[in-house]
Amino acid sequence: MNELIGKQVEVVTTDTVYSGVLIEIGETEIYLKAEGGWIMVPVDKVVDVRAAG
Repeated sequence: MNELIGKQVEVVTTDTVYSGVLIEIGETEIYLKAEGGWIMVPVDKVVDVRAAG
């Protein structure tokens, strides 16, 4: 997943799909920069991280 840092991604969770630029992958959260601001997604909810488009 580190190759996706700085790129537009989709983070799929058990509830929804988040879109934004992948900024950081932490031990407990994934940080995205989206148009509306920052999104912090708990790692334990993530099903997939993929390049957008």
